Amino acid sequence: SALEFSAVPMIVCSCNVFSDHDVRSAVTAAEEKPATCGQVYGCLGCSAQCGRCARTIRRIMDEALAACPVPCAVACADVDAPAGLK
Repeated sequence: SALEFSAVPMIVCSCNVFSDHDVRSAVTAAEEKPATCGQVYGCLGCSAQCGRCARTIRRIMDEALAACPVPCAVACADVDAPAGLK
């Protein structure tokens, strides 16, 4: 997709000035994975201003979690893991 990881950061939020790399880091590095755009803003130390970036943040979150190097049944607490993996 157009939002896949690139070596060159893309500014996602002009109001708070953060990039797609910042969003991916917030999603993948957080001990408790952010489930909402508001939680991503919080992880980045800011809050939504105009909200125009919310859809892009959501897409980056979804892509980052889908590309998780550890199976999400193990890594993400909000996913129901098969009984053998709990």
